[in-house]
Amino acid sequence: QVQLVESGGGLVQAGGSLRLSCAASGRTFSSYAMGWFRQAPGKEREFVGAIKWNSGNRYYADSVKGRFTISRDNAKNTVYLQMNSLKPEDTAVYYCASTTNIATMDPNEYDYWGQGTQVTVSS
Repeated sequence: QVQLVESGGGLVQAGGSLRLSCAASGRTFSSYAMGWFRQAPGKEREFVGAIKWNSGNRYYADSVKGRFTISRDNAKNTVYLQMNSLKPEDTAVYYCASTTNIATMDPNEYDYWGQGTQVTVSS
């Protein structure tokens, strides 16, 4: 069993930055690939980024590439999402998720999910 708790969301003006954190329980965190997803009101959950267990490979959605950076600290059982140059269209609830499979864009491949943290970007 893995428990994930996101934090760091909030209200920010367009062009600003936020860093989301996702703290994980469990001694095998370092063996999981981790992903970030987001869901805006009335829209489906969409992939944001993913990172392999050893930080070797990272993947991003085209909409955030060059603005968002995913990283992890296995010693702290935490994965991060640094979000820069935020846009109003980035407004959503952001979720982290873990998988024992490879890092993937497919939410169905993830086994555990956090409760989400709200990010609101004002114009």
